[in-house]
Amino acid sequence: QVQVVESGGGLVQAGDSLRLSCAASGRTFGGYYVGWFRQAPGKERAFVARIAWNRGSTVYADSAKGRFTIARDNAKNTVYLQMNSLKPEDTAVYYCATALPGADFGSWGQGTQVTVSS
Repeated sequence: QVQVVESGGGLVQAGDSLRLSCAASGRTFGGYYVGWFRQAPGKERAFVARIAWNRGSTVYADSAKGRFTIARDNAKNTVYLQMNSLKPEDTAVYYCATALPGADFGSWGQGTQVTVSS
């Protein structure tokens, strides 16, 4: 499994934007799905978005549609999550993970905190 390192979280105000990064370590993302998940205090971890590295196809949770964009940079072997129009309810620890086709997501990163103030 490819290892991942997340970065880019921070404290922002409602309506602001942030871009999270998920960098591969040890090998490339080739052949993997790369997903973003988030866990808010007291809640279970929830799916946000994923991208198929080879094809570039994407899937979003309803909560992310229209505001978040997942994209990849082949040269940097990095997946980004661009988050616009952030809301206080987006406050969570955001995690990146990878999955081979047909398998569950694994190789979770350490997470990056996103806090949106009202």
